[in-house]
Amino acid sequence: MASNVDELTINYEEDDVLIVKELDKEVLTKGAWATLIYRYQQWDRKKEEYGPDRYTIRRYQKRNGEYIPKSKFNISSRDQAEKIINALSKWLED
Repeated sequence: MASNVDELTINYEEDDVLIVKELDKEVLTKGAWATLIYRYQQWDRKKEEYGPDRYTIRRYQKRNGEYIPKSKFNISSRDQAEKIINALSKWLED
């Protein structure tokens, strides 16, 4: 694992194939608990190509100088992402 929040990644390789390809990330919080949101694509073995963009929010806890994954929430589709954005936007207007 990483000792610096900027080094955290969700890239995942298996048999020399990048299965999860991180496209971008935003650090939402830093410190003993770090929260990041990632944009990524997943390799489709049948089609031999990357699928559509996906999103995930990950929480890490720093222990003994290393960040350890503690929880995650996968946003299942673009539609769900837009609903989350709309709900948050509405609440922030109040």
